[in-house]
Amino acid sequence: MEEEVMLQIGNALVSLDLAERFFCCDLEACKGQCCIDGDAGAPVTEEEVGQIEGALQVVSRYMLPSGLEEVAKRGCSYVDSEGDLVTTIVDGRDCVFTCRGEGGVCLCAIEKARRLGETDVEKPISCALYPLRLTDYPTFTAVNYHRWNICRSAEEHGKKTGIRLYQFLEGPLTRRFGREWYEELVLACETYLEESGK
Repeated sequence: MEEEVMLQIGNALVSLDLAERFFCCDLEACKGQCCIDGDAGAPVTEEEVGQIEGALQVVSRYMLPSGLEEVAKRGCSYVDSEGDLVTTIVDGRDCVFTCRGEGGVCLCAIEKARRLGETDVEKPISCALYPLRLTDYPTFTAVNYHRWNICRSAEEHGKKTGIRLYQFLEGPLTRRFGREWYEELVLACETYLEESGK
């Protein structure tokens, strides 16, 4: 079996999917299904949970009644079956911080409150980085693209607009790894694409 080639940027091993794949979320098509279609919440750190709890009074204005009820019973997070700390979910699937926008689009109550200037707390980095998934190892972090059929419309929209995955996620990648790291990633992706003719 051929070993997958990855880009090494700092202490991260990055899948070539970030360079090769076109991607740009199309909420009108997918309706934000990634926020409500799953069997566990979004991975969070203890620091993120503390920040969210501190902003809950503001964020709760935009949460659905079912989410508010679940948070009142179980809190903002729990440890899932794999031992990971994740956001609490409703009915085994919907994130408690889901809210609805025009046309039934699923949005994030945390992000909505931030965009309205009511808090400086950001949604969990795992959410901001999706469809990327990060796996931390003792000496490096693996950055991989999570392929999911609900994101097909985002791949098609990315092709139409000419936006590649690493470009679409500039903000979240910079937030997680830093500006210098992201600029190194851009250079590596551009070089790879030029050399491979893709």
